[in-house]
This record gives sequence, C-alpha cells and structure tokens, in this order.
Amino acid sequence: MELTFGDVEETALIPLAIKASETARPNPRIIDRKAKEIIDTLGVDVSKYDPFLSHEGVVARTILFRNELKRLIAEYPDALCINLGCGFDDKFSQVDNGKILWIDVDLPDQIEKRRKVYRERCRMLEGSALEAEWTKNLPKRAMNIIVMEGVLEYFRKDQVNICLHMLCDSFEHGYLLAELHSKFLEKHGKNHDAVRYTNATFGLGTDSGAEYLELEHRMQLISETSYNDEMKKYSIRAKIFAIIGKNINNRLAVFQW
Repeated sequence: MELTFGDVEETALIPLAIKASETARPNPRIIDRKAKEIIDTLGVDVSKYDPFLSHEGVVARTILFRNELKRLIAEYPDALCINLGCGFDDKFSQVDNGKILWIDVDLPDQIEKRRKVYRERCRMLEGSALEAEWTKNLPKRAMNIIVMEGVLEYFRKDQVNICLHMLCDSFEHGYLLAELHSKFLEKHGKNHDAVRYTNATFGLGTDSGAEYLELEHRMQLISETSYNDEMKKYSIRAKIFAIIGKNINNRLAVFQW
C-alpha cells in the first residue's frame, strides 16, 4: 500500500480510525480489515479521532447502512449500487451478492488515492455529487441504490438541492440511503468530539428527512432511523445519551423515487 498520511483527509481519518480500532477488539461488532490496514500503514497516532460517542456512532451507522443495503439488495439482486462520496469506505465487501454492479464514486484526487488501496470486483469512477456528467454512460438497471454516508452532512442547503435533483434526473428509479444530522449539530458542530480536530464544518441540518422532500418533490421518505437505536444496545453511556440527546444524533434516512 502506497498511502502516506497526507493522502488521507482528516474527515476520512475519523471513520478509518474507528473502524480499525473496533476491528482490533476481541469481539468486534464490525470488521473492516482494509481500514485497519490503512491505519497501520500510516503509522500515526489517530486516537484523537476515536472518542467514545463518535466511535459508537460510526459502529452504529456501519451496521444500520449494511443492514438496509442487504435488505434492498435482497429485493433487487441485480441493482446498480453507487457509493457516492465513497472516500475509503469498504461497504461493497459487506454486502456483495456476486450479482450487483457496484460503483465507488468520488472526486478525482480521492479516486486516485483509493486505487492505491482497493482491488475489487467493483468499479471506481471519478465524479461529483453536484454534477451529472459521470452518470451519463452508466449501465442501465431497473433499480439504482445510492449510498451517501458522511457526505450530505457537509453540504449547504443549495448543494443538497442540486444533489437531489441530479440523482432524480439521472436515475429513473432509485433509493437513496443518506446520513442526516440535526440542526443542533449544524449550529454547534465545532464542539463535535471528533470533527473539531478537522477543518470541516457541518452544512444543512434537519429535524426530519421530510425536510428534504421540500427540496425534491419526486422523492418519498421511506424510513428514518436514529443511530441512538443501535448505539443504546451496547452500553449504559450510549443509553443515557439516547435519552438526553434524543434528537441530536445522526440518522439513516431512506428515500425512494
């Protein structure tokens, strides 16, 4: 692996560090060997990106996204699946049924770095969540499943608007699995236990995914699940946070059009 510390953006270090440390535990709830390999290769101290609440949140979202993807892929086994804004995410290995067409999409510099790490059946494609050019020559499938984990939370309202229109214009039918965050986090993101160590700022926050429907009327909100629902299964601290931070934690929202 030819990665150096400068190849990995700070926001990408958060899920990588957490997935790596969880994988190394005696009884891991998620296993991401590629994340551990990347962190081990970088050889730097990333403990500051792995505080308790962020750790539990990343574990929870990994489980929730994986389970929802598996459910949809079971229903649409020949779907076109796109991990939009993929970074170094290894979601494909968690859900591959041997039949889906999986495409990892990100900006050119990120895809260049990703190619140093991954050699899989899936394809990698340069593209932006705010432009449709990369969608024009994709194979046609009856159903399209778009994953946007850790992406839309950094978009302004106008960028979310552009992205949702682009998806509905580019794919006749589809599902969008999106990570959403709260209005509280939008205002107080500088206090986030892990993101505060980066230069990132949170974008549009919502009280409900239903607010996205005001931006793109072709979409329907199918479900919305707080990460609290998964986190509270594992520790007293997470149960307490689920009570006092009931409407603060991030959510997995599933949209259909």
